[in-house]
Amino acid sequence: MSSENTPLKILHLDSNHPLLWQQLQELGCENHQDYTSSKAEVEAKIHQYHGIVIRSRFSIDRAFLEKATQLKFIARVGAGLESIDLVAAQEKNIALIAAPEGNRNAVGEHALGMLLSLFNHLNEADAQIRQGIRNREGNRGHELDGKTVGIIGYGNMGKSFAKKLRGFEVEVLCYDILEQVGDANARQVSLEELQQKADVLSLHIPWTQQTNGLVNTDFINAFAKPFWLINTSRGKNVITADLVTALKTHKILGAGLDVIEYENLSFETLNSETLPEPYQYLLQASNVLLTPHIAGWTFESHERLAQVIVDKIKEQIFGITTVKPQKPKVTGIGGVFFKAKNPKELKAWYAEHLGLPVDDYGCSFWWKDPQGNDAMTQWSLFSEDTKYFEPSQAPLMLNYRVNDLEALLEKLRQSGVTLVGEPQSYDYGKFGWILDPEGNKIELWQANDRAFL
Repeated sequence: MSSENTPLKILHLDSNHPLLWQQLQELGCENHQDYTSSKAEVEAKIHQYHGIVIRSRFSIDRAFLEKATQLKFIARVGAGLESIDLVAAQEKNIALIAAPEGNRNAVGEHALGMLLSLFNHLNEADAQIRQGIRNREGNRGHELDGKTVGIIGYGNMGKSFAKKLRGFEVEVLCYDILEQVGDANARQVSLEELQQKADVLSLHIPWTQQTNGLVNTDFINAFAKPFWLINTSRGKNVITADLVTALKTHKILGAGLDVIEYENLSFETLNSETLPEPYQYLLQASNVLLTPHIAGWTFESHERLAQVIVDKIKEQIFGITTVKPQKPKVTGIGGVFFKAKNPKELKAWYAEHLGLPVDDYGCSFWWKDPQGNDAMTQWSLFSEDTKYFEPSQAPLMLNYRVNDLEALLEKLRQSGVTLVGEPQSYDYGKFGWILDPEGNKIELWQANDRAFL
């Protein structure tokens, strides 16, 4: 703020969910709205304001920021910041706030809906039925199961789409300029491998100098197989004329386009009064599905976007933490331990017949958690006279991974659950033990998997 007693003045340049305005007001901010003035008119008064809230009404360039002498932050109620001169904003120490978390679920669902509609000719069949045409053979569809889906851009949107695909028997590959972003829902590969294997390509990338016109003829022809294209990212990432050529030659089997390169910056209209010829082709093509930049435009995301923006303003500008504490709980299987008459011989049997790579401790199974971190589940054999399972007499003990051991043990203690011994800490994690109602001993592990890597 300009001073301790002066309220933060915020200019809202687009309408948003009312909660954004309300919660900023509750913080003591002074809200102003201007949804109609020209950019020049806004620029003339922007020196009065400490914050801007905008969607995509106009670009914020260096000249605009030069006039914004008191500006502390720019909050864009959306995913990308391509309409803002990032360098100029950073030079002026202006905080840039976006909300890709707010509409990622909506985008993931929309991408999946487009893909399934293309595969099953839903829109085309519906239009034919309404004209009195029943063409069953002509609308025979494809199944998603068994296909390979390639995702370019594995951030909030890409991860959401991959998560939606979990119910299908598909291989999901992802490519991103950042390393180690793959997770349990998608395996990160090189662009070349993705182009060799993908039956479907879904774009979830921002519009930058690197991605502008990414999908062109050379890019398309680098794919080993004909493929379906889904674009819910930015229109200018795909050269429409090259897409049309690929559709005509069947290199691209179909396209679901929520965005188009001819859009204006506001996404509300096209930037040409006469429709370009490639766009006219798309309008007539039966294997093309078009929507007006609405992938992230749901009633739910409208509210969620506003809440994410408010939470980030609270945290970054006011220093108020809005993250709710995580509920202590089990997050997965950490280990399977059982007694054996001869552990050494039995381990050798599992190695020979089932291919388990056993060692002195048993066998470690590595996997990815939902955040893409390496995680491990341990399989181990114990001698029949082991005391590790006591006081339980059962031949088996399970280890469960937990997110907060201390909090969970305290919760269990207050609930009357029997705790066994005292918690122990090692470089590979924290451990605690309890008994279930039938006397089975359970090991709880707050893991530090990196200790094993």
